[in-house]
Amino acid sequence: MDSTQTNPFDDTRYQFFALRNASGQFSIWPDFRDIPTGWKVMYGPEDREACLSYVETTWTDLRP
Repeated sequence: MDSTQTNPFDDTRYQFFALRNASGQFSIWPDFRDIPTGWKVMYGPEDREACLSYVETTWTDLRP
């Protein structure tokens, strides 16, 4: 990672997962990090944009 990018969630060089928790909320997560407890992989690993697209098309009701 270069010095201008410190957040791995924004770094497009990584592969990501789209995750969902028990409340039906979604998140993207870098594939090199452990999946947080309570979250399930729904898509990926894939590039960041593909995971964001998956979340945008799948998570249509933002209410918890």
